[in-house]
Amino acid sequence: MSGGKNWDMISRLNHWVIGLAMIGMFGFGVYLHEFVPSGPEKGFLIGKHKAVGVLILIFGLWRVGYRLAQGFLADASPMPKWQSVTAKVVHWVLLISVIAMPLSGLLGSYFGGRDIDVFGLFTVYGAMEPSKGAAEAFMGMHGTFAKVMLGALVLHVLGAYKHHLIDKDDTLKRMLGRS
Repeated sequence: MSGGKNWDMISRLNHWVIGLAMIGMFGFGVYLHEFVPSGPEKGFLIGKHKAVGVLILIFGLWRVGYRLAQGFLADASPMPKWQSVTAKVVHWVLLISVIAMPLSGLLGSYFGGRDIDVFGLFTVYGAMEPSKGAAEAFMGMHGTFAKVMLGALVLHVLGAYKHHLIDKDDTLKRMLGRS
């Protein structure tokens, strides 16, 4: 894939599915943290958040593995070195976030001694001997990764629109399958 002109269908599908899933989970996490009062309903919703997070981690491992195996496209058009480097850094931050976000949440739950029922398909069991310190550390990382991911996502979207509206190149079109 490296040096090619267009992303293949699997790459585009991986990009949009994981991107929308991560954005949805970010929004759901903010909703849970900021707007749902403690109680049984919040516990139920957090359980669903965790279950989806496990599925995102599984799909995210596939997505990142596929991207690494396929390589990366060359820039769609010439650009200053700082823009090319920034784009590469943002892409790497987003790829790392696809693994780090759900993994940190999973490990926070694990070390908190809490099981995760993944929609009745399987269960990820919590630690037999919980560690409050480890659980808090991983949940702190989960929150930090969320903020870093959000910043990278904003730069990613702004960059895509800049390429489309100002540079008028095929960067966005390649990910839409239209170049």
